[in-house]
Amino acid sequence: MTWLDAFGWLSSILVVWSLTVARVLRFRVLNLAGAVIATVVNALVGLWPFVAMNGAIAIIDAYWIARLLRQRHDLAAYEVVEVGIDDHYLRHLLAVKADDIARSHPSFQLPGDAAADRGAFLVLHGDETVGMVIVRDAGHGVGEVELDYVTERFRDFTPGEFVYRRSGIFAARGFRVLRLVDDVAGEGPYHERVGFRRVAGRWERTVAP
Repeated sequence: MTWLDAFGWLSSILVVWSLTVARVLRFRVLNLAGAVIATVVNALVGLWPFVAMNGAIAIIDAYWIARLLRQRHDLAAYEVVEVGIDDHYLRHLLAVKADDIARSHPSFQLPGDAAADRGAFLVLHGDETVGMVIVRDAGHGVGEVELDYVTERFRDFTPGEFVYRRSGIFAARGFRVLRLVDDVAGEGPYHERVGFRRVAGRWERTVAP
């Protein structure tokens, strides 16, 4: 096998691999890498129709990657909608995503319809729901984050930040501090990015008045 054959196989593997990836940014990055390599390989052997096709795919991928990264922290690209804990759409999402939620929030249980001590927030990107945050009133100005869930397609981003950046929704409920429950998987890097800090063994975030 020549090095040209090896690069040809690599480009094919990357493109096929990208099609198995649910995360929207990771898909674009893998697909771009495969398209760029394929463009070079096909140019070296003179297959110009394939050069044009893969070159166009690379340009399209680069455009979407730039757009996704530009919108990453853009308040205009995401919308936060507060819903009641008994909201039918919220409960449908929690039921559909139950297995995935259990992996990252093993102790989370669906609250009862009358759980007035909880606030629920949906994060929307266009017409797609990409995240859910549920906060329980633990008393004394403390809100306990029981659920901070991001759908798999958007896990290369931090859509939950848009809930926390709108601190007025928490201040209006009388919260001064938000805390994570103890067993939120993946805590650390993600929650540091959205403003939480480790305080006395707990992840906390001050709520601006």
